[in-house]
Formats: sequence, structure tokens, C-alpha cells
Amino acid sequence: MSSVLEIKDLHVSVETEQGAKQILKGVDLTIAQGETHAIMGPNGSGKSTLAYAIAGHPRYEVTGGSILLDGEEVLEMGVDERAQAGLFLAMQYPVEIPGVTNANFLRTAKTAIDGEAPAIRTWMKDVKEAMGNLRMDESFASRNVNEGFSGGEKKRNEILQLELLKPKFAVLDETDSGLDVDALKIVSEGVNRAKEQTGLGVLLITHYTRILRYIKPDFVHVFVNGRVAEEGGRELADRLEEEGYDRFLETA
Repeated sequence: MSSVLEIKDLHVSVETEQGAKQILKGVDLTIAQGETHAIMGPNGSGKSTLAYAIAGHPRYEVTGGSILLDGEEVLEMGVDERAQAGLFLAMQYPVEIPGVTNANFLRTAKTAIDGEAPAIRTWMKDVKEAMGNLRMDESFASRNVNEGFSGGEKKRNEILQLELLKPKFAVLDETDSGLDVDALKIVSEGVNRAKEQTGLGVLLITHYTRILRYIKPDFVHVFVNGRVAEEGGRELADRLEEEGYDRFLETA
């Protein structure tokens, strides 16, 4: 039986210097394993807020609604529990972790999620294979997490984690930002590989349609002013590329 991630009437606010500001104003979204949903919209529409609310970022306060993973309330879980349950967030701006090597980070994360440490020989084979697929030199395993990495290298490192940790659902927050064409293809291939191997469900947040040439969406959702303004298939993304978001902003 495939897993389902359900977002129901989600309201989220964030604290600003002027006080609490409501960002999400009633979002409904259902994603089944094996599906790819693209979230598109102008800056400030709430796309990244949705990603962080799912992941459990403490700055984002859920003021209404629910997030269910196979019927279990995600909002009652800690960040680590969400990861153990099968949720993964690839951040728009991956953080650097000085003093922690990629190899130690990955194995520690895998152990925490699975409840037991992976066998060394099998694990190292999997790591090397995944790094090779992502065109990452093996020296990256001994480097500190994202420290001194270029933007493209950080994004590949996020997909490396995705492939090795094997979540049920991945939220990709503008993973395509800052990537050249070659890096975009490599990152997209990694996402597609994970989906093919594990039945991964993907929530892909992006401004642009270029990544959708490589990661084919089953559904496209347009976010405007904290709500889903329109839904459709790939053809909706093509229309957005031609027309932009003006017609939504005029009525928001």
C-alpha cells in the first residue's frame, strides 16, 4: 500500500518585526507516493513557507489545519520524527556544518532513520555509487558538510542525501536555483532515480519550468497570496512560462 501525504486547510504565520504575519491561508494538497507535484508561483506567495511547515521549522507557526502522513498527524512530530516517518527537505540554501564530515553525517542520519547502523561494506558501496551517479568526486565524503562547496555542489549533496536516506516524500525547495544546465540535468537525474527505485513522492517548488523538462510533474499547483490559485497538469506550467503570473496577481 502506497503512502499518502495530506495537507488540509493549512494556515501558517511567521513572526516579523511588525508582529505575526499570516503566510499560508488555507492550503489543501494531497500527494501519493510515486507522484510528482510542482508548486509554482511568484516571490512571496508562500511556497517555501509550505516546505518549512512540513519539515517543522520552528519559525513557522501552524495556526490551523493539519498535515497527515498515512493518517498520522505530522504536526505532533518533532523534526527528527518527521524524518524517521519518511519526510525529506532539500533546502533552497543548504547550510554548512563545520567539523562534521559528509561521510559521518550521512551514516549517522541513515542510522537514526533506520534504527540501526548500515553494514559498512554495503554502505560504502552505496555511497560511492551514489556519488559517482551525481558526478561527485569521492573526496567530498571526507569534506565537512557543504563547507566550501559551490552552489551546485551543495545541491548535488542534497540529492546525495535523498538517494541514500530513501524517504517516502521529498520536498525540493527551489533545488534548481543557481544551477547551470549540466548541474540541473545531474540533479534531476538523481531525483528521477530515487523516484524510480523507491516510489518517492515529490513536492517540487520552483519559479521556472526548466527543471520540469527533466522532472516531469503529474500535477502543477499555482500558489498566489498563500493559497492554491489554480491546479492542472504539465500544460499549466507551459502556460505560466508563456504568460507569467499577472492574471493571478490581478485578482489576488
